[in-house]
Amino acid sequence: MSKPLSDHERRKQISVRGLAGVENVTDLKQNFNRHLHFTLVKDRNVATRRDYYFALAHTVRDHLIGRWIRTQQHYYEKDPKRVYYISLEFYMGRSLQNTMVNLALENACDEATYQLGLDMEELEDMEEDAGLGNGGLGRLAACFLDSMASLGLAAYGYGIRYEFGIFNQKIVNGWQVEEADDWLRYGNPWEKARPEYMRPVHFYGRTEHQPGGVKWVDTQVVLALPYDTPIPGYRNNVVNTMRLWSAKAPCEFNLKDFNVGGYIQAVLDRNLAENISRVLYPNDNFFEGKELRLKQEYFVVSATLQDIIRRFKVSKFGSREIARTDFSKLPDKVAIQLNDTHPAMAIPELMRVLVDEEKLTWENAWDICVRTCAYTNHTVLPEALERWPVDLFAHLLPRHLEIVYEINRRHLEKVAAKYPGDNDRLCRMSLIEEGGQKRINMAHLCIVGSHAVNGVAQIHSDILKATIFKDFYEMEPHKFQNKTNGITPRRWLVMCNPGLAEVIAERIGEDFIRNLNQLRELLKFVNDEAFIRDVAKVKQENKLKFAVHLEEHYKVKINPNSMFDVQVKRIHEYKRQLLNCLHIITYYNRKVKMFDAAPGYHSAKMIIRLITAIGEVINNDPVVGDRLKVIFLENYRVTLAEKIIPAADLSEQISTAGTEASGTGNMKFMLNGALTIGTMDGANVEMAEEAGEENLFIFGMRVDDVDALDKRGYHAEEYYNRLPELKQAIDQIAGGFFSPKQPDLFKEIVNMLMHHDRFKVFADYEDYIKCQEKVNALYKNPKEWTKKVIYNIAGCGKFSSDRTIAQYAREIWGMEPTHEKLPAPDDKQ
Repeated sequence: MSKPLSDHERRKQISVRGLAGVENVTDLKQNFNRHLHFTLVKDRNVATRRDYYFALAHTVRDHLIGRWIRTQQHYYEKDPKRVYYISLEFYMGRSLQNTMVNLALENACDEATYQLGLDMEELEDMEEDAGLGNGGLGRLAACFLDSMASLGLAAYGYGIRYEFGIFNQKIVNGWQVEEADDWLRYGNPWEKARPEYMRPVHFYGRTEHQPGGVKWVDTQVVLALPYDTPIPGYRNNVVNTMRLWSAKAPCEFNLKDFNVGGYIQAVLDRNLAENISRVLYPNDNFFEGKELRLKQEYFVVSATLQDIIRRFKVSKFGSREIARTDFSKLPDKVAIQLNDTHPAMAIPELMRVLVDEEKLTWENAWDICVRTCAYTNHTVLPEALERWPVDLFAHLLPRHLEIVYEINRRHLEKVAAKYPGDNDRLCRMSLIEEGGQKRINMAHLCIVGSHAVNGVAQIHSDILKATIFKDFYEMEPHKFQNKTNGITPRRWLVMCNPGLAEVIAERIGEDFIRNLNQLRELLKFVNDEAFIRDVAKVKQENKLKFAVHLEEHYKVKINPNSMFDVQVKRIHEYKRQLLNCLHIITYYNRKVKMFDAAPGYHSAKMIIRLITAIGEVINNDPVVGDRLKVIFLENYRVTLAEKIIPAADLSEQISTAGTEASGTGNMKFMLNGALTIGTMDGANVEMAEEAGEENLFIFGMRVDDVDALDKRGYHAEEYYNRLPELKQAIDQIAGGFFSPKQPDLFKEIVNMLMHHDRFKVFADYEDYIKCQEKVNALYKNPKEWTKKVIYNIAGCGKFSSDRTIAQYAREIWGMEPTHEKLPAPDDKQ
């Protein structure tokens, strides 16, 4: 096989990476050396690779600053409606290469570093991932920020600047071990602290009802310190802001009792206040009702709303004079999108500000609140829904509890008026769940307090209306919408798979990067021998590169000619990594798999242990050789996804129908030339519509089949007794074949599968195995396989987050996207 081009050579060929003009390269080199000298205070004799990374990052960042300031000036002058996307998670990954792509600087930077005797890829590798998210929800927020900037929307992402993001995962003796992710240890060149916009956030205390209104008094104050990160649009000179809040104790914190011993302790106790932004909760699709988490949720919401209202009141750039006091105009100037229920406190907090502080009537305040807020639901799993104990609320946020009770009282009056005598419905629709410990249902609060509620794939939105939100849909059907998720083609194609982006651009031009629907034009080339060959060649190069990465970083040798069969997602029973395990065992018994888990989620850790155990047996079996390898890739994160996804042949999307709200990994694989084996769940349904169902490997029960099986009763033993290969695999797991030193190690997994498997792994086993046989047969015919790949890539247009965001803008926020460019900083306008 011919040696693949070096990355330097390949980058030079690629037009989508921007032109490397001579002045540009000279400027970059000068600025690089200036930053090394003045910013990092180093010379070439003592500079480390990390210093060179920081010098390059600052050099690239310089190109953002003028555009950033100009964009914000433009917003102040034009005073457009602004959208505030509030999320407890932003899973950003690395920023350097993404910034170079969006500013068309990549080739120039590559040439400049090359001339300086440095390797740009080595420098890029020094950057820490900003891992401020768990999985899909946090990465979606990051893709949305990219699209909002690329569509010229006046948008802000608001969240928490966690000191420690998603833990680093190590596998030790087959078991997951967590390490803290100290991502800020060396500093973050992409953020700018803004202490002048520090905001106080109040907790605890009590309420006083006075003739002039309600006062929340005797509170504890924590300061919210904002850090701003620039978000560049794709080659349109727009740079938006992501503002993340960090918790700081006020100077006077606990210093009431001033004696020496008390002073030292008081200073040490400042940590307690600052713990609010210390660490991301590592739970995905699971609610953990801890006081610190509720504090985080209120902290981000309170600080953000103060910012929103300050910005609403001030009209022109640079002016601090209060210009706008008529809050009836707020919904015309502000849209707030709640990313799941985590920022649900925005609703009672906005009411508190409008009623208690701005002295609006309840009726006017409520009208403004509902017209401003909108809510995105991300899951139907009951264990993931946020239900906060009322007594915790009363202690931490006493005024907000009163407001929630008043919202509920008025809401239930409306329900009773519309459905007189229907007490069951009143109970079901209440924001307060009675019985045992009283709890506040945050999803119900979000629905009642928003003008729009959306699911994240068509099937998910339909399930919401038919099941968990049925009563609310019947009462206010106009609120319910669908917004199928998407991914940014900048990061998930141009940046992570430049070879494929170039092969596409050679056929249809570069405009698909802005308008992904243009990929449909590739259908003209589905029988074009040269195009088929080019697509297959890029995939092979990506596989070769990933095989080298695996050998370097994981000391695993894999055959790059084998099929790369990949399942990457958070470990959860509904995602059915166990179904994948059963196929691997079955395939092994007949004669490459790649997965992160919340540390408290015991069954997830056991599943990881099972996967590593299966790998230990299969990978050391001389009979199998290199024909089957099972690899658990530790510490999966955005940066690793960018390496795996372009190399994958087969994408596993095998959740039980009706459980995965959408999925976005499925879209990334599809765009990067993998075929999908999957159930009719989440966005898989729409992927099959767009690419043609015959071009995916669809198997298993549909939602109706799952419902019917629930009614009949699912009995795992029936499948176990009827299917010899399934029985053999389960007996091997139970009998210690994969854990000879601890034969009982996986007893509880087997017990779960046999007796209380909510996600019905066995019911789809037979069809899954048959479907995998079809996959194997087609893989032996590379040309037909690659034709299906082309159909899939051509069908990806819908799954751009640009389409998703354009729909949010027009159908929820009342804003119009634009492809107009702002003038560049050096334009004299």
